[in-house]
Amino acid sequence: MHMRSLLIALALLPAPLLAETPLTAEEFEAEVTGRTLTYATPLGPYGVERYMSGRRVTWGFIGGDCYEGVWFPQDDAICFAYDGIEEIQCWRFWREHEGLRAEFTGGGGGTLFELAEDGIPLVCGGVGV
Repeated sequence: MHMRSLLIALALLPAPLLAETPLTAEEFEAEVTGRTLTYATPLGPYGVERYMSGRRVTWGFIGGDCYEGVWFPQDDAICFAYDGIEEIQCWRFWREHEGLRAEFTGGGGGTLFELAEDGIPLVCGGVGV
């Protein structure tokens, strides 16, 4: 009887409270290569990223400029180095039912959620790409 209660309680827990491991570089690469994903904060759309072969990316803030770059693994995070942005941006990614969830590893934290694939066009300098 106690085991059944425990199993029911575990089934009712939200996914983030269960043990989770961030995606490995290989899992992340398989998940995103060839895709263009829109990311959002709880306040709404934040940016769009196109993931290309060779771990190349193009990131665009909603309504802002785009940056070409690359991603690479570092410890349990996926880090991004963009042309024109000095600081390397590192995130931990998880696959969830709704899509990817990313947590910033730098100061101040921050979480992004995959809003949609090809949900908002990647617009760079007024031109969609």
